[in-house]
Amino acid sequence: MITAIGEARKTAAKRHTADEDTFDTIRGQLQIANAEGTPKSSIAPRFGRLKDEIEELAKTITRPHPNQNEEARKTVSALLPSFVYYSNYGNLDSEIYLPHVIENMSREDLGSKEAAKARTLKVLFEFVGLKPEEILELGRDLKQPAPGKELSDEEIQKVSDRKKERSILLQSAGTKLTTEFRNWWKQGAYRFRFEADGDHFRIWVSDDLRPEEVELEGRSTGLQWFLSFYLVFLVESKDSHEGSILLLDEPGLSLHPLAQQDLTHFFDGLARTNQILYTTHSPFLIDADQLNRARKVYVAEDGTSKLSADLQFQGTEKTRRAAGYTVWSALGIAVAESFLYGCQPVIVEGPSDQHYLTAIKLHLIKLGKLKPSREMVFPPAGGAKGVKAVTAIIVAKDDKLPQVLFDGDAMGLQTIQQLKDSLYANEPEKLLCVTDFVPVASAEIEDLMPSEMVVKAVDAVFRAADKPFVDIHKAGSAIVPQVESWAARNNVTLELGWKVEVAKRVKQRILDGAAVDDKTIELWEKVFEKFAK
Repeated sequence: MITAIGEARKTAAKRHTADEDTFDTIRGQLQIANAEGTPKSSIAPRFGRLKDEIEELAKTITRPHPNQNEEARKTVSALLPSFVYYSNYGNLDSEIYLPHVIENMSREDLGSKEAAKARTLKVLFEFVGLKPEEILELGRDLKQPAPGKELSDEEIQKVSDRKKERSILLQSAGTKLTTEFRNWWKQGAYRFRFEADGDHFRIWVSDDLRPEEVELEGRSTGLQWFLSFYLVFLVESKDSHEGSILLLDEPGLSLHPLAQQDLTHFFDGLARTNQILYTTHSPFLIDADQLNRARKVYVAEDGTSKLSADLQFQGTEKTRRAAGYTVWSALGIAVAESFLYGCQPVIVEGPSDQHYLTAIKLHLIKLGKLKPSREMVFPPAGGAKGVKAVTAIIVAKDDKLPQVLFDGDAMGLQTIQQLKDSLYANEPEKLLCVTDFVPVASAEIEDLMPSEMVVKAVDAVFRAADKPFVDIHKAGSAIVPQVESWAARNNVTLELGWKVEVAKRVKQRILDGAAVDDKTIELWEKVFEKFAK
């Protein structure tokens, strides 16, 4: 009996795939084992359990695959979501030829562009409660009577009544579109008017800033796109695409940033009925408050495309920056907006100034020598020439001219004089220069820092140089001109942004607790006392 059971197990182990023949063989061996056993044997109960296990296993393994079960296939298919892909939203034309529209709506052999337009027109008429056939028919004139005959008063009145009815329908439809569209489009109070003339249907648009009516095509591409997009999705998501997952390829490319943000709110409303997946390279289409919904798509080392919820660390160093930069920008925009409200801005020429002054601020706060009543931020202007433009943006937010800190080079001094003669004529004291604090000709922001820290940072950034900068540096002279002279003599290429890399290293040393001499601390206090005024 034991031998037969062992043989049955060996048979099962040898078979990589179990089928009816396998279990027939095992059953035969178990029957032999049963014949040779004794009913009172202690092995009999275990033998019975083995038979039950074998039969249960046989039922499981030989059960038909769900693919062979038509009922199961129908059940699963009914639960599978449908996917709808959009890349062309079929912008509406301002003038529409109704016979052409009616014909295209019934055709299935249209090209992609014509099919997109036909779909948009279909949902437009459906949304506003119009039928193109009805509008066309109500606008038809009666056939001219035969020579010598005239139309009766009754026939003329009939034509007049039909056109009046069409006019009322069009007016009502235009009012509905105007009202509904304003719920989503926040970039202007647009009014739409529909007009039908014979076989032609026109869409006119006006708004509060431009009350004169203009045909739809005369308005911005962004408005045309959003109107078409709005109609297609609002109607089809409640109709033919109910419950579908919508796939959008780079939506809103023609919209300006604020309108792109409106589009994300439109998506939130649409998501009540449809799940939406869309690709974008625009930070304005990423809600910084909902980053958990974002996924990063990047090219892996093996050349395949990958999808990850890790928005920063997946992929190679190059792909991490490329794929994650849009999310990083969205986060930066959100932080910048919160910082600019209620803070004290001091405009600086570039990001290196921003790094240095932030390090100084934090170090002074740490020492208890600075207790700002408001957050102090240092927006960079991209050079002295950009200061006026950045100032205009900040004034629009705060209605006060911000302080500005310039380098003491020729461009900085020239820009200070220009602003004193114009924008800052009444508040010239808000225009500061590094040379106000450091008695060094052509001094720049680097000259406010401990010179040994800057020198070490320069050598760390350009460690491949034949001769280190520390060997030629002269204390008491502006550092940047010395670096430029040293680089020229030693064949060192100063890449664009080299000052920023040096600033980052100096800032990190200060934040890490590097010692700063008392004389420098006193200098920093004078700078921030000036900011405080």
